[in-house]
Amino acid sequence: MADPKRPLIAQQFDLAMNACRDGWLVLRDRGPSQIQFWFIALAIGIAAGFAALFFRKGIEATQAWLYGTDDVQHLHSFASYLPWYLILVIPIVGGLLTGLILHNFTRDGTARSVADVIEGAALRNGQVGTKAGIASAFASFITLSSGGSTGREGPVVHIAAVISTKVSRWISADGITGRDLLGCAVAAAVSASFNAPIAGALFALEVVLRHFAVHAFAPIVIASVAGTVINRLEFGDVTEFMLPEQNELVFYQELPAFLLLGLVCGLVAVVLMRAIFWTDDVGTAFQKYTGIPRWLRPAMAGVLLGGMAIFYPHIIGVGYETTSLALTGKLALNEVMVFVVMKTAAVAITMAGRMGGGVFSPSLMIGALSGLAFGLIATSVFPDVSGSVSLYALAGMGAVAAAVLGAPISTTLIVFELTGDWQTGLAVMVAVSMSTALASRLVDRSFFLTQLERKGVHLAAGPQAYLLAMFSVSSVMRKPDHARAADEARCWELIGEGIYVDAVATLEVALPIFDRTLVPFIPVVTLTGKDSAPELKGAVFHVDALKAYNRALAATAAEEHS
Repeated sequence: MADPKRPLIAQQFDLAMNACRDGWLVLRDRGPSQIQFWFIALAIGIAAGFAALFFRKGIEATQAWLYGTDDVQHLHSFASYLPWYLILVIPIVGGLLTGLILHNFTRDGTARSVADVIEGAALRNGQVGTKAGIASAFASFITLSSGGSTGREGPVVHIAAVISTKVSRWISADGITGRDLLGCAVAAAVSASFNAPIAGALFALEVVLRHFAVHAFAPIVIASVAGTVINRLEFGDVTEFMLPEQNELVFYQELPAFLLLGLVCGLVAVVLMRAIFWTDDVGTAFQKYTGIPRWLRPAMAGVLLGGMAIFYPHIIGVGYETTSLALTGKLALNEVMVFVVMKTAAVAITMAGRMGGGVFSPSLMIGALSGLAFGLIATSVFPDVSGSVSLYALAGMGAVAAAVLGAPISTTLIVFELTGDWQTGLAVMVAVSMSTALASRLVDRSFFLTQLERKGVHLAAGPQAYLLAMFSVSSVMRKPDHARAADEARCWELIGEGIYVDAVATLEVALPIFDRTLVPFIPVVTLTGKDSAPELKGAVFHVDALKAYNRALAATAAEEHS
């Protein structure tokens, strides 16, 4: 009841504060309503947009300081006149700092990236590790500032995921809400990084959430627009790459050439991805053989990168200057071929050196170079039915990037938004479709999903494969005191026959045992040691496992079609 002796303004202020407190409690305990969620999406979009902007500006400022240039957009041209020892030392020092950060603040000494965000969306209710994420952001920042040959979109996406994770924990978000918040953050980060609102929203849906549910579309678009506004307040309404002229297909007879270009770019993308994984395996084997500490691995990669950059400064950083030269057709064929090989090697060394960064920007550069090489050859062989070589570079840029990301829709749109050239849709779409169709059959759908497969996380096959890993057998087993528990004597018989599962195992392990043995239940045990007998904890029944799996499939289908 209001106190009549207190001023009216003070009473109204108390009422407002109580309403805010009650609203927060409802938001925290019951989750946000639809309207509240849109405001939260806007706030996350603004936060992620500023994080992406500060990350980009910070990299540019640090690069300018390290290399002594005022124009980092033309860094490789400036670096070609620097003393060789400076070009060599900067990546080494950057790698050493990166290694120390990741060694001390991550469990495995590896920078987190888009693959970890996809895993968080699928398996962790839209949440990622915050401590490792922040450390990875700092490590990637140093890598990109000191000459590492990767892109900034991977770290930016993970920074955004850390922001959405914090918010999800504050409001006790459920799985669907947490994933939607993650999508909002990712969309805003991508949009703010590349001034690409449409592609940012679709990237979050296509790559991270991996569905196009209607309920997620509105808040993700709101966040994506917020990120774009932040980018344009700083840089204006300009595209990343400026093309000198509008590209046009001279004849529709030229379209078969873009079909072939798509296949070539699909192979280039596969070579890039496999080069990264092969180099990573070689680096791991070398590290194990020599016994070098893991914190020194990025510095050793820095030695190789610095040595390459002395002769080919084009590999330094994101590589937008070289990409722009390719898109405008200002490179000769022999230069293009050399740059493709050197950039692919540099990206593989940087990633295998555990230095952090993303693969999107390098794939744009390699794609533009590959498309230009194809165009130079095609237009010289068939000059009468060929358009501009820049069109081939543009289509190649989209084709390689789409195959690497496994995202044909958002990549096609981001190419248009990065260049402002919407007149060449047929050529880009044809090349992108062919490249992704080919590359997805030679790897596990994309670079990110192949990364997860190498870690034993099976997302590429869809929810019917990875949902089993979300349930531990102990969560669905019947304990010995259960009203319908398994017969203990029979459990010990099965254990004697070698039919049992560890309590920490998942249904991914248990269901194949049911299929192989045709038993109605499997004993669940705790294995204490080699010479110790297993301790019986209960039994997981086939029917219970299938019920849990079916409920998870139904919930996933409901979310994806809501």
